[in-house]
Amino acid sequence: GKILNVERQMHNVAKVFQNQEIQTMIRAFGAGVGNNQGDEGAFDTSKLRYNKLIIMTDADVDGAHIRTLMLTFLWRFMRPAIEGGHVFIAQPPLYQLSKGKINRYAFSDEERDGIIDELRGDNPAAKIGVQRYKGLGEMNPEQLWETTMNPETRTMLKVTVKEAEETDRMFETLMGEDVPERRAFIERHAKEVTNLDI
Repeated sequence: GKILNVERQMHNVAKVFQNQEIQTMIRAFGAGVGNNQGDEGAFDTSKLRYNKLIIMTDADVDGAHIRTLMLTFLWRFMRPAIEGGHVFIAQPPLYQLSKGKINRYAFSDEERDGIIDELRGDNPAAKIGVQRYKGLGEMNPEQLWETTMNPETRTMLKVTVKEAEETDRMFETLMGEDVPERRAFIERHAKEVTNLDI
């Protein structure tokens, strides 16, 4: 299932806690849950079962949306986990590139193109296998370990907050019910978009 957009349910917190995915996260993390104002409330970082809460979603736009929904929940109800440096975002690859027995992974279109050039070397006609991952489910367990889960080789982004009020406002704008405000934000920042998946 899909996690609920908690920003649109701030007036109905009971519905938030009826969502199966949210219930599962609360149980898995083991640290309780705060109130919807980001205050600690009953959430206790010292009781976290894991030092790192790693959000691992598909590398496409659907995965980005699910990741944003999860971050919205964490910001609203488990903010101390973010502020305490416990929340990370896994970086799964978008592509596997192969030439003979050589396998490489790319995390963007630009990196894919660079690896293809590198693998071709002096032979521009060299056949390079390109597999685009539509989701984590397309990887076998060994590939998932090698690319995304192995602590020795994985890449993760640590979620940090520079300005709490601005972060709060951003979640309200992007995930809230005020469509005209979201539209105005998108129109203001549309020229800054460097990666658009339609």
